[in-house]
Amino acid sequence: MIVPEFQYLVPNSTQEACTLLAKYGTDAKLLAGGTDLLVKMKGGLIKPSYLVSLKRLDELKGVQYQEGVGVVIGARTTHNELVTSPVLRKRYPSVCAAAEGMAGYEIRNLGTIGGNLVNAVPSADLPPILIALAAKARIVGTQGERTVALEDFFTGPGKTVLQSHEILTQIIILDQATTGSKYLKFGLRKAEALAVVGVASGVAMDNGMVKDIRIALGAVAPTPLRACAAEDVLRGQRPTQALLTEAGRLAAAASKPISDIRGSAEYRRHLVEVLTRESVKAAIEESHRHSGSI
Repeated sequence: MIVPEFQYLVPNSTQEACTLLAKYGTDAKLLAGGTDLLVKMKGGLIKPSYLVSLKRLDELKGVQYQEGVGVVIGARTTHNELVTSPVLRKRYPSVCAAAEGMAGYEIRNLGTIGGNLVNAVPSADLPPILIALAAKARIVGTQGERTVALEDFFTGPGKTVLQSHEILTQIIILDQATTGSKYLKFGLRKAEALAVVGVASGVAMDNGMVKDIRIALGAVAPTPLRACAAEDVLRGQRPTQALLTEAGRLAAAASKPISDIRGSAEYRRHLVEVLTRESVKAAIEESHRHSGSI
């Protein structure tokens, strides 16, 4: 397979990149890691006339903690950089673990968090855990800057709120009371498999009570999905086994899976029920281990 001919453009700033996107419209695509884009081009699925490289935009790289804001992740940060980030390992190790479970080491060295989110694949691993942590997406375009909750970023398979002239520049996990989080997935292979179902939970515990909780489901709807009814049954309660079981049942009821070669809709709902119960339990256990360490 041969990549179709294209013009290679290398802007020196985010605004220049946005201007190029606005100029060439649907004929242009952004190039960061290229792990998905180049495969699609080789397969003839897309044929952009222009590739706008982000390689000179170092401001889009890295993981930092900003006092009074939270953890700020540049969109060009690779998956392996997420895995090894001291900031994330201290504050949100669940993000490191989710990134480590994606693809092989070589792909993780190239693939970026921005590309993973912008591709909007329903089975992607990073969106559920980031949504469970109430992450936000910072977007820059020719008409200014805006920030949206990550759970509102996705509009369908392969679709996001990004306009043709806009770039996802940062993912921000705001300072919060979350004390434990966990992402669990089931794949058809032991490692590096696409999620048949993924469930992420983020909890804020206070004296053994669930002060707040967010549960996000992946691979069971056209976009990542909050299990709000499951959250409500646990919020403000002491998490008994009966409540965890009920939360799993409600999460399964909220899911909208399809049947395909990797599993039936019924099987996926069962997995949602099990993984919800286990991810919430694991997040609570983590909160007990790390309470007061941040």
